[in-house]
Amino acid sequence: MKNIIFVSAALFCLFLTSPLLGDVGRTSLETARDTSRYWHLKIREAQVVAKRPMKEIGVQKTNFDSLQLKENISLSMADILTYNAPVFVKSYGRATLSTISFRGTSASHTQVTWNDMKINNPMLGMTDFSTIPAYFIDDASLLHGTSSVNETGGGLGGAVKLSTVPAQEKGFGLQYIQGVGSFKTFDEFLRLTWGNDRWQSSTRFVYSSSENNYKYRNRDKKENIYDENHKITGQYYPIEENRSGSFRDLHLLQEVYLNAGKGNRFGMNVWYISSNRELPMLTTDYSDETDFENRQRENTLRGIITWDRLDEKWKMGAKGGYIYTWLAYDYKRDPGNGTMTSMTRSRSRVNTIYGQANAEFSLGKRWYFTANLSVHQHFVESSDKNIILQEGDKAVVGYEKARMELSGSISAKWRPTDKFGISAVLREELFGDKCAPIIPALFADLVLYEKWNLVAKASISRNYRFPTLNDMYFLPGGNPDLKSEKGFTYDAGISFETGRTERYNLKGGVSWFDSYINDWIIWLPTTKGFFSPRNIKKVHAYGVEANGELQISLSESVKLELQGTFSWTPSINEGEAMSPADKSVGKQLPYVPEYSATANGRLRWETWSLLYKWCYYSTRYTMSSNDISLSGELPPYYMSNVTLEKSFSFIWADISLKGCLNNIFDEEYLSVLSRPMPGINFEFFIGITPKLRRR
Repeated sequence: MKNIIFVSAALFCLFLTSPLLGDVGRTSLETARDTSRYWHLKIREAQVVAKRPMKEIGVQKTNFDSLQLKENISLSMADILTYNAPVFVKSYGRATLSTISFRGTSASHTQVTWNDMKINNPMLGMTDFSTIPAYFIDDASLLHGTSSVNETGGGLGGAVKLSTVPAQEKGFGLQYIQGVGSFKTFDEFLRLTWGNDRWQSSTRFVYSSSENNYKYRNRDKKENIYDENHKITGQYYPIEENRSGSFRDLHLLQEVYLNAGKGNRFGMNVWYISSNRELPMLTTDYSDETDFENRQRENTLRGIITWDRLDEKWKMGAKGGYIYTWLAYDYKRDPGNGTMTSMTRSRSRVNTIYGQANAEFSLGKRWYFTANLSVHQHFVESSDKNIILQEGDKAVVGYEKARMELSGSISAKWRPTDKFGISAVLREELFGDKCAPIIPALFADLVLYEKWNLVAKASISRNYRFPTLNDMYFLPGGNPDLKSEKGFTYDAGISFETGRTERYNLKGGVSWFDSYINDWIIWLPTTKGFFSPRNIKKVHAYGVEANGELQISLSESVKLELQGTFSWTPSINEGEAMSPADKSVGKQLPYVPEYSATANGRLRWETWSLLYKWCYYSTRYTMSSNDISLSGELPPYYMSNVTLEKSFSFIWADISLKGCLNNIFDEEYLSVLSRPMPGINFEFFIGITPKLRRR
């Protein structure tokens, strides 16, 4: 019974593949040709009222538009999510680890895909969004809670879908952007495109560097004030400089797409990352900056080849991919003899082989079926090379493991009337030699008021997530006896959209969610001096998410756009106390803000654009006991950024000038304990798009 979902998915894909033995009709072929220029691989979906495709019945989803993704080249996906989504972005600073969490869960509960291939690190289970330039992403969306079951398993909080699309150009195209900013920061972006009716090619390049030596007030240190008699008369928090924070990041993305005719489309994407980053000192470290070196390096190669077959009623495809990641962490320190000594020399290699087959089939206007089967085979080596390995008695810090992740799903979507739809999904997961129970999910939506496209949505799904490799095998501290996390999530919401053509458009929604997760995994300190993961009996995460968007045409040349999000996300440990001293029961989980909000306003007048961005995070606790003494509490903070852009059009090129002022109120804040963030800072960009001759 455990393998029934895989068998069903395989048979369904095989059944839908059978039409490939024959040719498609003339109408389908012409349709494919008409859409090949834009490479929108869509099949017919019953769409009854404004923007309600069959494939997304009951789905809670947030989409990001091109203006958000292409705001400026210095932004990573971490920055985009911070100001445009109801999620918590935990950041150590620019070009340092940035993770996101949904709905009161942790970063490892968020699944991330790039062109449908999972890019979560199999060791940590999370994704560093600071290593994803927003200019490398053409399509991004969030799947909240139960909605992630449609795409992948293990997303107890949700999933992030990232993808690239063809440039949609004929002939040659060129775009170059140069950015400069505070703290000796430089950013460069170059994109070269070429295309015709059959081929599309795109090459993107991003290089970012910075000394990152911003000033901050160190509230973990006090300096004495002396009088002329050397008596202490007072104390103050000193202004210090961010030490060991420089970075050099290089990204290169090559894309090739082919429309082979008869509904067949092929694609290839290769993404290379080379990163060299210093890790800033903590504010609690009082040593001189010349006494240490703290550095992380990364080389990552991601490649994927895709095939899609398109017909009027069905679509099928196959993907194959490969990911190689080399990570190095070096920590050196002067023990007092004037010589730098290597304290930690960690090295890890991850090789991942990926394969996927999928099929979609439309049966009339009322039924829609999907099937998907994917595999990720991981090979992981992790060790501290500073440890001398010997035969016999030896201290080994590291592990070498291989694990296969197999995931399959089938779904049936039915819309018996134009106003009501229901969807059922079954997913099965296999990690190594352990198989998850079948994961069911049920979705429904109902049109309450057609004029406003007022739609009620509801869903329920089972949750299941396997421990990561580090959870089980990391030395010291890994716990091979960990249980998998499991539970149920309930979701309900309402959305609307209304407006008048060429005047205004108003849309938004609010959703309620309720998650019960047993055997929650959390790393806790031990009496042996290191951390180790444990299973908390139960976590109850619940709350409300809301979003709204208003677009107004004040005149023919003046446009106003307003966007906002809000989330209330209590995430409570409802398990049993692990010891008499355990004060975590009934308390908010560490680093989970109960409240967060974002707001954006964009005013456009002819060739001018003014953008204001704001975000808010409430108090975060650093300890499971929610103790506010010492450093157990991070205060709430507000962030405000403003951007002014002017564009010019000449015979030979389009030029844009953009200035950004970040943290305009010079807010002192921390996202992570003892990691101060920069105060007010600026960026300036110039973009040039030559008007090359089209052929």
